[in-house]
Amino acid sequence: MTSDHLRLQAELGSLTTEAFRPELAEIDQLPTLDIARLMNGEDAGVAAAVAARLPEIAAAIDAIAARMARGGRLIYAGAGTAGRLGVLDASECPPTFNTEPGQVVGLIAGGREAMVTSVEGAEDSKELARADLDALKVAADDSVVGISASGRTPYAVGAVEHARGLGALTVGLACNEHSALAAAAEHGIEVVVGPELLTGSTRLKAGTAQKLVLNMLSTITMIRLGKTYGNLMVDVRASNDKLRARSRRIVALATGASDAEIERALTESGGEVKNAILAILADVDGPTAARLLEESGGHLRAALAVAGG
Repeated sequence: MTSDHLRLQAELGSLTTEAFRPELAEIDQLPTLDIARLMNGEDAGVAAAVAARLPEIAAAIDAIAARMARGGRLIYAGAGTAGRLGVLDASECPPTFNTEPGQVVGLIAGGREAMVTSVEGAEDSKELARADLDALKVAADDSVVGISASGRTPYAVGAVEHARGLGALTVGLACNEHSALAAAAEHGIEVVVGPELLTGSTRLKAGTAQKLVLNMLSTITMIRLGKTYGNLMVDVRASNDKLRARSRRIVALATGASDAEIERALTESGGEVKNAILAILADVDGPTAARLLEESGGHLRAALAVAGG
């Protein structure tokens, strides 16, 4: 065994996420229901671990939102499960919040192929992370979130180090304390969920914790950017029958208008939910609603205040 292998083995052995739990050594002998209960019990503690890091999460969100308001992008970078979770969160932003293509980006070590299969050596390459960020022409208004359960994955650490060198905002999301990833980032978020049910299987509690935090980063950032009106997704993109029905329902909930009024407003606004709501509540036509929203930076409440003033 080489010295590098010995060093890596020692590093992994010191990580909470890699710890072996002797009390679960015969889990494969248990009835299925008992295993399910064990897993459910493990998962129950994840939300509390996230709650312990809410101040750090909120600070990161405010910093991300400030940059995105100036036209910056939110970029996730990770390998394996962490990378897939970042890609998933990014891919859900356009239909949910009507974000522009490329406004929220998910980078996974090894590219698209790594979404469904392992790409040999990709996660171990800081150089690959730098190349992926350079291809995006990362700048000072962008925010790069490195994701790694261990907090030591070279691809995630390399992405954060390179992004910080370019002047971008950096966030390091890990599931171990004193991680290299959090240390490299301006905003370190370490959600410690403890050893996994299956030794080292960080797609379990660590993956759940990462998903919860990414939900917060994107969702609350979009709330801060005016993508919602109260708890209504007024920037939803009506790209299929379900979303078109949801659009009509959102306008109805926001305005209390009749079906005929809603259909007319949506038609005049080209299907834009936020514009239709403004048109109804402020009693203006579609073009006026669009202008007011543009002048208000896309914030519906601000546009309503101007229209009513």
